[in-house]
Amino acid sequence: MASPNIENYRFGRIVISGNAYTKDVIIFSDRVMANWWREQGHRLSIPDLKEVVDAEPEVLVIGRGSVKRMKVPPQVQEQLEKKGIRVIAQSTDEAVQTYNRLREKKDVVAALHLTC
Repeated sequence: MASPNIENYRFGRIVISGNAYTKDVIIFSDRVMANWWREQGHRLSIPDLKEVVDAEPEVLVIGRGSVKRMKVPPQVQEQLEKKGIRVIAQSTDEAVQTYNRLREKKDVVAALHLTC
């Protein structure tokens, strides 16, 4: 079964399988975690991704925001890759396209910052 489809994204708003969200989200194969928040706001850490690590996807697509303001420290990427999770970090526009392209072929999770 394919993961939820991202139908539309624009700064601050995303539509996933018919439902609109205005806060950051994590999209799993079977659900959307709305109102995703990070300990340090614009700096990603492993505790921010606990549910992702627990889900053990093949790929994690990270949307860093429209101007890539959210930082993905190298050590976070390394820790995820050591757990067998391939990381793709892009602007959210690019991440939406990547996620939609991979969602029918891979076990993919998307963690998306919807604004800056």
